[in-house]
Amino acid sequence: MKNKRTEDAFTGLEAAIVLIAFVVVAAVFSYVVLGAGFFTTQKSQETVYTAAKQASSNLAQSGPLILETNGAVAKVENITFNMKLAAGGSPVDMTKVTYFLTTSNSSATFVDQTVTAGTNKISRLEVLGDTDNLMDPDEMWQVTVGANTATDKVLIEEGDQFALEIRPDVGAALLLQKYAPAGLLLGNKFYEVY
Repeated sequence: MKNKRTEDAFTGLEAAIVLIAFVVVAAVFSYVVLGAGFFTTQKSQETVYTAAKQASSNLAQSGPLILETNGAVAKVENITFNMKLAAGGSPVDMTKVTYFLTTSNSSATFVDQTVTAGTNKISRLEVLGDTDNLMDPDEMWQVTVGANTATDKVLIEEGDQFALEIRPDVGAALLLQKYAPAGLLLGNKFYEVY
């Protein structure tokens, strides 16, 4: 009997090599797909956290607004209020806060960075806390906005509605909408508005 040469073993070896190649390609492909999925998930999570940080307000009002009238006319000259960080809020650089005061007839923008001595537009006083310009948790700041100054006249008379929007550099703005009390008197008078 003659030995016959068959290629059965060779065909099995080829099949094994092709199978191993498919397994390796599938493993590499799955690794790439999983890696891309994890990367996308991480970027989505960062986007959600950043959006939540931008959308939530870091500031909160503490106590009433105090309206001070001018000595000569019965119009609001200064608006004073206390601010603190909202629960879970990030620290706020008070030098980068912008204030927008509006009524139905007039408006003015007060940028804290441009405050110079003698203009009396904005004054800040840290009531509780350390001595830096950063509002940290457990700190309170008193802010006075000059509504009726020589350069920015926002006339708030008795019964007028006014809005004070406080915009930090990071996070949503804090909006305070109030009404001036009826019967503002001449002289340096103070009114608490809730």
